[in-house]
Amino acid sequence: MAKLAALTGTAIAATGAAHFVTPKTFEPISAAAFPQDTAAWIKRNGATEVAIGLGLLSRRTRKLATVGLLAYAGFLGSRIAANKSR
Repeated sequence: MAKLAALTGTAIAATGAAHFVTPKTFEPISAAAFPQDTAAWIKRNGATEVAIGLGLLSRRTRKLATVGLLAYAGFLGSRIAANKSR
């Protein structure tokens, strides 16, 4: 379980960091959820993913980071769904 959490945390943190290195890569996905101020949301999402990923790496913060990951996924999904209906 610890290896899976470490692998998942590293992948999520790396993806979050990539938001800052290659923000254009995340523009189509972010625009679907956040059509206004997409560039700022790319950075916010990147920072959130870095924090969640790093949280998954430590056993002390893993449960909280898992709750954060689920909440974050739900938030993004709800934003995409809300903007599709517009």
